[in-house]
Amino acid sequence: MPTAEEFEGPTTELLQTLIRNECVNDGTGDTGFETRSSDTLKQYLEGSGLDVQTYTPRDGRDSMVARIEGSDPDAPSLCLMGHTDVVPVNPDGWDNDPFGGEVIDGEVWGRGAIDMLNLTSSMAVAFRRLADEGFRPKGDLIYFGVGDEEAGGVWGAEWMAEHHWDVIDADYVLTELGGWSHESADGTRKVTINVNEKGMAWRRLRVRGTPGHGSMPFGADNALVKTAEIVRRLTEYRPTPNLDDIWRRQVASMSLPDEVRDGLLDPASIWDTLETMPAPAARVCHASTHTTFSPNVVSGGQKTNMVPDVIDLEVDIRTVPGEDGDSVDEHLRLALGDLYDHVEVSELQSSPSTTSPYGEDNALWRSVEKHTQIAYPGAELVPGLIVGGTDARFYRERGKTAYGAGLYSADVDFATFGSRFHGHNERIDITSLGLSGQYFHGIARDLLS
Repeated sequence: MPTAEEFEGPTTELLQTLIRNECVNDGTGDTGFETRSSDTLKQYLEGSGLDVQTYTPRDGRDSMVARIEGSDPDAPSLCLMGHTDVVPVNPDGWDNDPFGGEVIDGEVWGRGAIDMLNLTSSMAVAFRRLADEGFRPKGDLIYFGVGDEEAGGVWGAEWMAEHHWDVIDADYVLTELGGWSHESADGTRKVTINVNEKGMAWRRLRVRGTPGHGSMPFGADNALVKTAEIVRRLTEYRPTPNLDDIWRRQVASMSLPDEVRDGLLDPASIWDTLETMPAPAARVCHASTHTTFSPNVVSGGQKTNMVPDVIDLEVDIRTVPGEDGDSVDEHLRLALGDLYDHVEVSELQSSPSTTSPYGEDNALWRSVEKHTQIAYPGAELVPGLIVGGTDARFYRERGKTAYGAGLYSADVDFATFGSRFHGHNERIDITSLGLSGQYFHGIARDLLS
């Protein structure tokens, strides 16, 4: 078995190139430019004689797929899926060039270094290494470099699933997010593998009022003022918490005082407990246990001296497992109270919460657990919930097992990972790149041999 160090150099170089390709996706149809990185990955993998295909949903938005054919059409298959687009960046907040891909003190800096070009690179390097070794799996091994994940996958995984499902279909899938770890109070290292994902229910709330002159605001039916009250009510709304088995296992793995642990498991006291915790930890714990409402975009009004009659408010809503569109409507009705009748609700984007089976009965779980031990002997896997969205849902919706997984150095705990995710000064240590490359290489050999 190759060492983790053998993966560090090639993964670092590939990651630097992907960062420098600057595939920034702002959510509109004509950004992303993922063809740059699709071409990079195609060229890299073709160097091992692999057949690589590209797919173009719209100009400049390519995804690519490479495959090592299995010898047994009935054997389970594995897809290593990494997205190639990244979120926008404000360079003023960075200490170094966000698209420079520089190596500084053993870390690769740049937008996408954590989300998720690090894993996209390490998967590609592991895939090519297997090809170079002449690996002949029983089931197919697929590498899927996909675009548009940062805007919900409309021109990426969703489009591929609708138009080319036979190309990307796999029984097992590994993608983002997961693999960070921490040491518990008893000295056991706990590694989070995400098996569950919250649902997405983005909504536009159109708030209406009555136009008038801005010089006479007293008693005016101002749509913006009503919108401000709606924002306040959404912010203060407290839905019933969802304290399921995955959450209880997460809490059990945390190093917390007994009273905090007990509070996080009690529906009657969880909110008060969250208010006593440091903000970064509280945000994660809140998002992991509640349907959340984040009012993020407001537009409307015509002129400074006109009372606005129409304001649009866009709200990022993430639902806990078991909730659907009707649940979202009921949440909004409870949160807004008498203002609900003043709002027109329209759907921007929706997908249900998804989950995959885990535990010793699942072959992918067993393989992930086995290869985690190589870096961290005695480590325990903890199933987790992703509070955002990933492309794993397009596989789970079709009955496939998909995990958010990777493997990071001991320096990358969840707080470190979370602070860099979509943030300033995003970077990843080279040690983690090597660990992830070795990890994907080992799982593929183990699962498909």
